[in-house]
Amino acid sequence: MPRYRNALPQLSGKLFLTDGGLETTLVFHDGLDLPHFAAFDLMKDEAGRSRLSDYFRRYVAIARERRTGFIFESPTWRASRDWAEKLGYAPAELDRMNRASIALMAVLRGASETPHSPMVLSGQIGPRGDGYVPGAAMSAAEADAYHAEQIGSFAGTEADMVTAITMNYVEEAIGIARAAKAAGMPAAISFTTETDGRLPTGQPLKEAIEQVDAETDAAPAYYMINCAHPRHFAHVLVSGEPWTQRIRGLRANASKCSHAELDAATALDAGDPLELGREYRDILKRLPQVNVLGGCCGTDHRHVEAIARSCAIDPYRAAQAA
Repeated sequence: MPRYRNALPQLSGKLFLTDGGLETTLVFHDGLDLPHFAAFDLMKDEAGRSRLSDYFRRYVAIARERRTGFIFESPTWRASRDWAEKLGYAPAELDRMNRASIALMAVLRGASETPHSPMVLSGQIGPRGDGYVPGAAMSAAEADAYHAEQIGSFAGTEADMVTAITMNYVEEAIGIARAAKAAGMPAAISFTTETDGRLPTGQPLKEAIEQVDAETDAAPAYYMINCAHPRHFAHVLVSGEPWTQRIRGLRANASKCSHAELDAATALDAGDPLELGREYRDILKRLPQVNVLGGCCGTDHRHVEAIARSCAIDPYRAAQAA
């Protein structure tokens, strides 16, 4: 049975950590070949499942040491129909992989959760197309129908919620929010931005969040920003504006490079973990409700540890952790 589906503990304000850049860690640090960046493909055998378990245990240890919560994001960013077809997965096999991914996270939670470190299971959803380029955009109705398949798989598991990561245009986010609501699943919507703080479509982040809320009756539990460096979007996060109060999570890139530059890169840019931690802290000073912190491309456990160390100093965080 889902443990927190009807009452997500991160909504209480306590600091929650999540992981870093799963795919970039597996490819650049562990030397694995991930066709189409599909980490869920590792679920097909024991060796792959062991790799994923070892990866998450590093982050769980940080959360337990710092007495923060933790959100397990399943390795299913590419586990939707179109990407699965490229890898040769039939629909029934894909359903099993999504369910098995949550089951693996549940085992890890069972071995790690403590009263001071509640742990949430999230079914991660990625974009139907490229993470950086909107490409052949769907209507909201098309996105609802497409993503309802994967959300339906998660709904029948112990998953507490779903998180849509690297959303680059608003209609897809609206469709996911509607599909999650219909399935009875809390949803977090995470947009990515270009270096100007706007979505890849050119839409301001403010307008995107306000549009999703307006067209879904504020269905998302909260919003996040991922796959961009804080210097790309921090300037648009104006303290006190109602739309920024809907943002609770950050999963930034380690690199200050643009999406186009990252696409062309042949080596990993890990940036500066300590600097990244300080930049998170600067954002939290303006938006103290932001309490779900992790990383994206180029980050690993070193970055998340630096982020936790920097942000836990805040008196607001210390009070929540007490």
